[in-house]
Amino acid sequence: MHEVSIAQEILTIVESCLPEGNRFKVNWVKIELGEFSNILPEPLEFGFEVLSKETRLSGARLLIEKIPLTVKCSVCGIITTLTEPFFYCPLCDSPNVEILTGTEMKVIEIEINEKDDAK
Repeated sequence: MHEVSIAQEILTIVESCLPEGNRFKVNWVKIELGEFSNILPEPLEFGFEVLSKETRLSGARLLIEKIPLTVKCSVCGIITTLTEPFFYCPLCDSPNVEILTGTEMKVIEIEINEKDDAK
């Protein structure tokens, strides 16, 4: 279950982006997760929830925006979204396709608020 180590890396990335001190609370973290990234959303969310307890991210939600698998055909140039992991061009049947999106995992947005007790 590599999702737990990925959740730990997300926490590390977010912590490194937070202002110094303990005045801020993270409400949510938004990530982009490619459909072909080999990362399962449910275990990732679970790992994030468990690992964030007792940290500045405790109670923060992990929002996952799924990114479809898109490819570009090297023969005819068409860019298309694939719903199945069969790597061929749906127009010319060429197996020479380049993956454009669908394998990524990126932290794209963090929402923080000042803690009520820090004012």
